[in-house]
Amino acid sequence: MKSQITLSAIQERMAQGVPLGRVDETVARRLWWAALETLQEDILLPMDLDKGFWLAAPLPALYEPKLLNRLQGWVWAPEELENLHNFYAGLLPPSRILSSEEKGSPNLGNFRRLSLLENDGNDPLLIIITPKFQVALALQGNNGKRNLLIRSDHQTLSEILTMLDLRLNNEDPDEAMKLRTTLADLGQLSSNDCLEKSFWQLLSERLARMAPSFTVQKVSDISEIEKVPNSTTSEITLLEALSHEVRTPLATIRTLIRSLIRREDLSELVIGRLKQIDSECTEQIDRFGLIFNAAELQRQQPVSSRLASTDLGRMLEILYTGWTEQLARRGIDLTLSITPDLPKVLSDPERLELMLGGLIDHNTRGLPPGGCLCMELTPAGQRLKLQILKKSSSAQNSDSPVSAPNADLGPVLSWNPSTGSLQLSKEATERLFASLGGRLRQRRDQGLTVFFPISEEKYGEF
Repeated sequence: MKSQITLSAIQERMAQGVPLGRVDETVARRLWWAALETLQEDILLPMDLDKGFWLAAPLPALYEPKLLNRLQGWVWAPEELENLHNFYAGLLPPSRILSSEEKGSPNLGNFRRLSLLENDGNDPLLIIITPKFQVALALQGNNGKRNLLIRSDHQTLSEILTMLDLRLNNEDPDEAMKLRTTLADLGQLSSNDCLEKSFWQLLSERLARMAPSFTVQKVSDISEIEKVPNSTTSEITLLEALSHEVRTPLATIRTLIRSLIRREDLSELVIGRLKQIDSECTEQIDRFGLIFNAAELQRQQPVSSRLASTDLGRMLEILYTGWTEQLARRGIDLTLSITPDLPKVLSDPERLELMLGGLIDHNTRGLPPGGCLCMELTPAGQRLKLQILKKSSSAQNSDSPVSAPNADLGPVLSWNPSTGSLQLSKEATERLFASLGGRLRQRRDQGLTVFFPISEEKYGEF
């Protein structure tokens, strides 16, 4: 019988020459998720990679659509995950359709699934190989001595790839050949020996933004410090942590669901349910991402955002189809009216798309089936006016009870007693729109209006 190379052995090789860690499991997991965000959002996405591959265990670690579209993957996962959708189907609330970027991407989450060995362990592992960038990331060590490992040196990566090749060759020779072919197609690999230094710097900055803020002052200046209640700071910190912990596993679930959808032996009914679960995951990822942004903005002093010339009319047209399908599942109509030939506005396109999706969700939570959400984009002097109105059917208008006002749960969230749902508070919504260049006006139970400044630039695309 051929001896198998375990994933634990690969992680031990990564740990050679690295001091033992000093954190427990909880802290280690938080480090892992922060590392995944740093690696994908701060390093990989700006590189605009067009080819490469990744290997992960015991779950897919990549969640960014652009990376999943362009990189081939292999994942060692437990057998129990074959029926993951059955376990989570009843836990996720209603959702929105895939974003415009994700539509038309049939290979999203394109990876091959492999089986874990009994001795592989459950510590996460991620290896990414591209022509410009190569890295191995893992958690390793016993509880209380856990360590986040990152290796980008040529010798370690070369030995790891050799071990993985032997592992795959024993487990599935066809997959081993596919991996060798994929590696050969990448051509000459560029060295990135300085990656580890920049990675730890970026990770430290991300963790610092997530942690409570402390200000050092001279003793004589203490009386002049504006005191913020510790309870408020703690609430915001907890809210950021919860938002983060919800989004990351949902992204993993969504990736697994998309791998199941590509199977040819599933019925149309099953595929339809899987797509619904996928959409539900997407909405909640976006929803909690918006909550995280609001909490982060509440903690920090207002800073000038990276605003750019944005075609708001085109953005609404692109998102309209997905919103229509989302609301149709709840029996709600959506209308969109855009004045032709409108100028561009000054905003942040990526964050604005997430915020607009949050507005759709916020304004339809208490709207019963048969209702309608009306959106209208028109000029208003040196600004564009986006108006969102809620309309109930004539039968509902006659006998619908008056909804109770929302109850604020701190500076970021409010609770709607009529629907039982959590929403961004009015203050948090206004702050978010202000950071996006917009000015918000809300009318209770009727909808809202947002004014965006017209961009003077004649270039820039959404």
